[in-house]
Amino acid sequence: MTREEPLVSGKDVASLVLRAAVGGTMVAHGLRHGRSLDGTAGWFGSIGFKQPRLQAAASAAVEVGAGAALIAGAGTPLAAAAVVGTMAVAARSVHLQNGFFITAEGYEYVLNLSAASVALAAIGPGSLSVDRLLGLHDKLTPVQRAGLAAGIGLAAAAAQLAAFWDRPKPKSAPAEAPAQESGRAG
Repeated sequence: MTREEPLVSGKDVASLVLRAAVGGTMVAHGLRHGRSLDGTAGWFGSIGFKQPRLQAAASAAVEVGAGAALIAGAGTPLAAAAVVGTMAVAARSVHLQNGFFITAEGYEYVLNLSAASVALAAIGPGSLSVDRLLGLHDKLTPVQRAGLAAGIGLAAAAAQLAAFWDRPKPKSAPAEAPAQESGRAG
């Protein structure tokens, strides 16, 4: 007696879970940025981005678009590249200088989203995806898909940072008042 292959494999389920988790996270972030464009633009300006309103709108659009594409499994390596690029910009402009842990605004979170996106590109979108429906799921090898996601994402991040970001100058600390004498005899 032989076992038939299941219609949906464990790898398909893993891809779907990763797509939903990473894609859903990106959509949520993009919607939040889009609903508060003025506040998001102010924040982009405060961390050194030129044209902060443009950066806020682009961030919202890329996050929602990449997230939706990941959820659907459409253009998966390119959608993963958009996540990598977005997270690399966030890492460089905000998180790297704060160390690893997210509790101190470190890069833990953005690194994990990037790694999950590259892994997803490598394993592919699975059978429950638009890419599979269109026959695009196996046009590249896993290494090529991962390389595409990491390479395009990092290159796009480098280009955006070079064109639009200047590290903000540290704010000078207020001058200390002269020490007052305690009035005690010494």
